[in-house]
Amino acid sequence: MKKENTTITAKEFDRRFEEGREISAFLDWSRAHRPGLEIRRVNVDLPSWMISELDKQASRIGVTRQSIIKVWLGERIKTETAEPGGFQQAHPRPA
Repeated sequence: MKKENTTITAKEFDRRFEEGREISAFLDWSRAHRPGLEIRRVNVDLPSWMISELDKQASRIGVTRQSIIKVWLGERIKTETAEPGGFQQAHPRPA
């Protein structure tokens, strides 16, 4: 079995992709990233009662505290950005 080259032209890459062929050998996964989804750490001080309630809700649906916070924040941001003149106009999402 002949070993495939790991370098091809963009045109060839597109053709293989459009044909549904395997293209992962031509990608450098170590440099892959998802624009706008890079992880940044934030520290937030919350009252004890709020932490307790977050833990109860997270436990009820079987996820971690971090997961429920991310989901709830994401839902709220989506709601705010959907409203006319809401968050989206003041803070456009990076391209």
